[in-house]
Amino acid sequence: MVFVRQLFRFGYMQALCCIFPVIIFGTLGLTKLVEVPGLPRYDLILIICLLAQIGMVAFLETLDELKVICLFHLIGLALELFKVHMGSWSYPGEGWSKIFGVPLYSGFMYASVASYICQAWRRLDLQITGWPRSIWTILICAAIYGNFFTHHFIGDYRWILTALLAVIFFRTKVYFKLHERTYWLPLILSFLLIGFFIWVAENISTFLGAWSYPDQEHVWRIVHIGKISSWFLLVVISVIIVAQLKHVKKGMDNTRKLESNPKMDS
Repeated sequence: MVFVRQLFRFGYMQALCCIFPVIIFGTLGLTKLVEVPGLPRYDLILIICLLAQIGMVAFLETLDELKVICLFHLIGLALELFKVHMGSWSYPGEGWSKIFGVPLYSGFMYASVASYICQAWRRLDLQITGWPRSIWTILICAAIYGNFFTHHFIGDYRWILTALLAVIFFRTKVYFKLHERTYWLPLILSFLLIGFFIWVAENISTFLGAWSYPDQEHVWRIVHIGKISSWFLLVVISVIIVAQLKHVKKGMDNTRKLESNPKMDS
């Protein structure tokens, strides 16, 4: 019975953490059924996403979390511009807010991943043990992000990067609280689970016409299961960035405390 209650609590907390992604999915579904005369669908999605972001900051997100989310907008937009240019996927619809074939609302899909991580970190009181040295996390993060670009030219090294991740994060665990009880998972497993659920969400998104892969242009097909590895790696980047920024923020806060309460000379 305790397990069932805790499972319900976990599902409830996850639902709260997923408010922004759910708003985006709802918007994709709504705009597929409802049209606003004179306003292209991509632009309507952008307007709703902007209003949702304002609401999130007003009621659910902190300013520090907003900074992280804005960073993911930039990271996601850069990736989108490159991938669309290379023909990895496309946005066939019309829109005034499209830049080089990429609608600006696409950045919110990456930002929603960051929003989920930030919300989960706060609501579940996440604690990470065995975190590797910053030099290794920064290097692996840069290598993963770079591989999304360079694999078009020099080969895809995602499996080598995955093996390196297993080595770097072998001892790393993530702890979370549910109603005064603490649970833990290997961090690598949490990466994989989040990546899997994003892949499920990606299938819903492509079905709703958010974007299309080349094999979906005429008839919708399930997204190749291999995409889970891409989302797995993207989640790794997301968690590393959030964790490093929190580490930096903690160091800055500690410095301010020391400066505001200097020791008196004897």
